[in-house]
Amino acid sequence: MLSKYGKRPGSEIITVNDKMQSGYSYILTENEGSNFQNGFAPDLSPAEMLELGVFGGKYLTDCLKEFPASWFHKAKLSPGHYDTRVNYFRVRASQPLSVWRKRGWLTPEDPRGWFQWYCRYYLGRRINKVDEWQIERWKGIKRHVSQIAHNCRPFDLSCRPRQRQALLHWAYDSRKM
Repeated sequence: MLSKYGKRPGSEIITVNDKMQSGYSYILTENEGSNFQNGFAPDLSPAEMLELGVFGGKYLTDCLKEFPASWFHKAKLSPGHYDTRVNYFRVRASQPLSVWRKRGWLTPEDPRGWFQWYCRYYLGRRINKVDEWQIERWKGIKRHVSQIAHNCRPFDLSCRPRQRQALLHWAYDSRKM
């Protein structure tokens, strides 16, 4: 099967040159959106997340060339600054990058964190140890799903908006809870 770039998995090389990474290259070994590790089943694709509004619209604004243009057709972006009005729940629900660095949540491969990893994984990049670590982190966020279920009426989107926005940042569709 050909990738969206018209090549077979394993032959597509992506080279990154943005504000946080220069000269980094990776190979797409899987077709976009397929062959995920067992137990890793996000509710949302990167394009769906961007369309809903995540990370104040600021997250990938200098990375548009790395990812498919279709991901950004309906994306809610704010290139100049983080804008809570862009977020689906209109609240800030993420730590600054400095906190992510301090807590060891970033890798050399993905200096922007989990969502960058997820975008690249979804696109077809695989790095076993990094993938396993990030998927375990994703599974750990599920505790917030339980907290919403325990503390909110079903589909009451006004209940725990910060927690719901944070779940959107991790590809859990908190609008369905």
